[in-house]
Amino acid sequence: MSAADAAPAALSRHRFINRGSSIGLLLVALPVFLLVWLIIFPIFSAVVGTILVRGPDGATEVSLASYRFFFTDGYSLGNLWLTLWTTAVCGVLLLAIGLPIALYLRFSQGRLAAYVQALAIFPMFVPSIILAYALIRTIGPNGTVDLLLNAVGLPKLRTPYLTPWGPVIGLVWDNLPLAVLMLTAGLSSVSNSAIEAARDVGARPLRVFVSIILPRMGNSLLVTASFAVLGIFSAFTLPYVLGPASPEMMGPFMQRTFADMNDPLNAMTQAVITFGFCLLFGIFYVRSIAKNREARA
Repeated sequence: MSAADAAPAALSRHRFINRGSSIGLLLVALPVFLLVWLIIFPIFSAVVGTILVRGPDGATEVSLASYRFFFTDGYSLGNLWLTLWTTAVCGVLLLAIGLPIALYLRFSQGRLAAYVQALAIFPMFVPSIILAYALIRTIGPNGTVDLLLNAVGLPKLRTPYLTPWGPVIGLVWDNLPLAVLMLTAGLSSVSNSAIEAARDVGARPLRVFVSIILPRMGNSLLVTASFAVLGIFSAFTLPYVLGPASPEMMGPFMQRTFADMNDPLNAMTQAVITFGFCLLFGIFYVRSIAKNREARA
């Protein structure tokens, strides 16, 4: 091809690339606009609203009084500590329960595996409020478990309802399907040939798990933990229905501060602090995704 013919071809290719880029930008424009409007702007507005407040004379001034109150108030700190404790316990339990189920589903076939998968995913289709009242009727005072124990002459169950363990049970049950699905997807990167090769040289199941499976599960474990933490830290329905009245998790605490105490400034401050903790876990997730893309590239 001569230089005279190559120039129009290059120009046409350049125009096609520019047209494709413009179409791509138009396709993402609406989602980006909604992201800025519905998420980023309210976050920015909440942060500014808790810092720029009206003083006694009516003038707007910079003040961190609401944050000082939160971090010096024993009740607020107790609610934050309960939220962190519940999130940590639920995250550990989700990985401890979900990983064996995911391993079984990955390396098992047949009707029993299909039943286990259906049972593990079933809570995803149950609304949280229905799940909460089902747990109350099952493990609550005079619930099904109590009736069965009484029928065989055993002592009553010390119910976790209205204790810190009530939301833990509900949140683990509610978040287990997503954890199992994400861990199972992560296990798909583990090839059967690598496991069979390890078994051929005499590796036992524990050695196969530690040396072959677990190193390939690091990204999936981090992503699963991040999603679990983000969902549990901001949960409202299950902690509100199953948890104690005091201390309480941050979700019910914010709602009560805003609606019952009519204190929007402190409720907004609690929301900003909650967002700050969730942002830390979100950064881990974003970094994990970025590293995964760099590894593929």
